[in-house]
Amino acid sequence: MVDLAEFLCSLLCSLAYLRQVVTKYFLVTAPCSKSPGRASPASSWKRPAGLAAVANKRSKESSDRMAHPVEDVVPGGSKPAGTFGEQVSSLPEQENVECEEKSGHPMVKAAENKMPRMRRRPARIAIPKPSADAAFGVADTEVDGVERELEVEGGEYCVVSRKGQRHMMEDGYGVISNIHGDSKQAFFGVFDGHGGRAAVDFVSEKLGKNIVAALAEPEKEKNQAEMAIKTGYLTTDRDFLSQGVSSGACAATVLLRDGELHVANVGDCRVVMSRKGVADALTDDHRAGREDERNRIENSGGYVTCRNGIWRVQDSLGVSRAIGDLNMKEWIISEPETKSLQLTPDCEFLILASDGLWDKVGNQEVVDVVSRQSNAMKSCRDLIEISCRRGNRDDITVMVIDVQKFIQLGGS
Repeated sequence: MVDLAEFLCSLLCSLAYLRQVVTKYFLVTAPCSKSPGRASPASSWKRPAGLAAVANKRSKESSDRMAHPVEDVVPGGSKPAGTFGEQVSSLPEQENVECEEKSGHPMVKAAENKMPRMRRRPARIAIPKPSADAAFGVADTEVDGVERELEVEGGEYCVVSRKGQRHMMEDGYGVISNIHGDSKQAFFGVFDGHGGRAAVDFVSEKLGKNIVAALAEPEKEKNQAEMAIKTGYLTTDRDFLSQGVSSGACAATVLLRDGELHVANVGDCRVVMSRKGVADALTDDHRAGREDERNRIENSGGYVTCRNGIWRVQDSLGVSRAIGDLNMKEWIISEPETKSLQLTPDCEFLILASDGLWDKVGNQEVVDVVSRQSNAMKSCRDLIEISCRRGNRDDITVMVIDVQKFIQLGGS
């Protein structure tokens, strides 16, 4: 039988030995648990001897690096780059993300989270407020940061504009009603700028006013309206060129007066009339590939080339007539082609639009869409949607005018 005193003595010796082993274990593993980015004590002591030596070496190098700044040469001088954390905080946002993807270092992640991501908001496009009898402007397609169309509706017309994928809106429109106090006289125009907004802003505001001013002069010839329209175009062009700005604008306009319709255009904006549902194009586009326009340009010492199926004047501009274009004025003239006709009950409505519509939708299809809709504003939206679905990327403006409200004047 074992003596009780010997058993207690043996148990105490075992407990003392166990305490020494546990104390030694915590003394050995404690430094490793304090190193950033190291494994927990439960796994570190199981590493092979070779890996453990490498880990201890890296731990020592990391501690030395945090304690002493790294003397690196930085661009623009020899200033020390500082500690790793200071270097990370000075990196631009894109570099931080790249470092994180390559190294996965937690300090890089923290630095990235502290740097806000800035989202640039596009500049707003201003539109002048129209008066009671005149409206003109360039479409403002952004309201509170949300892209929207411009929609304007008057008693005899409606217009819808939508910005394309360019950096700025370059379409415009103009309306002057109650000319000389007569509700049966009005001016309407759609304009398409190029090379910036300077020309389209100027034309939207000035062209209609210049035509109306020319109409107020004493009548010298029978075709006073036609002469006033040409005078208005040329005056607007001359006044804009005097500013020394090189941008330009195409235009398509109609003047309703004394029961007659007077149409004019420069460039590729177009006017189409519906006569009992049949499309009648009242203007011809001034494109560089048009034979008579090409001959005129070549006879003036210029040239026309074709690239990717598009004819261009001086290998640059696709239209052959416009207001503005100071650097190409020798070939890009501003004299409009005009046409006049008497309004009859067969004349239903007019569609004025920029090439953003006509490049994708045919004349008769445009008339059919408007004819099917009882709401003219809805028909303008539908036409824009059709053009965009077919790949249009340009700015687009569509105006519909009810000419029936101007026919009565012709019978008086």
